[in-house]
Amino acid sequence: MTQLSLTPSLTLDAFDLAILDILQRDNTTSQREIAQAVHLSAPAVQRRIRRLRESGVIRNEVAVLDASRVGRPLILTVEVHLHDEHPQRTAGMRARIMAEPAIQQCYGITGEADYLLIITASSMAEYEALTERLFGGDDNIRRYRTSVALTCLKMGLHVPLG
Repeated sequence: MTQLSLTPSLTLDAFDLAILDILQRDNTTSQREIAQAVHLSAPAVQRRIRRLRESGVIRNEVAVLDASRVGRPLILTVEVHLHDEHPQRTAGMRARIMAEPAIQQCYGITGEADYLLIITASSMAEYEALTERLFGGDDNIRRYRTSVALTCLKMGLHVPLG
């Protein structure tokens, strides 16, 4: 049986991985259906899911929306280049990023840029106002570079297991 040890107190076995795979595809799958698929009892599946939630393996359970169908057709990636990466110099920018609902993802990255943002917007005017709020007046922002997604070939947060 395959096992993945995450911490001394939490090990994921093949049953856990199979449950997680099902939940990643559709977290509305009933525990009874999951139990049948992974050959466990429904109470055993329920206990495992509770443990996976409590341990933080399952971080969120959300509905994934089609942004264009709710009035946010623009997807933009933004590379942020800083003068200084020191936490004291970046604290304000990081706080603004965390507070901004239009930013779907933010990564600290290696390479030329320091951060990569994934943003959704209803219009270029909204995006321009957002960049002014995020970056305007921050003397630690050297520059930022924006790319607009023309098509979406693949979108998701599925984590390969096993």
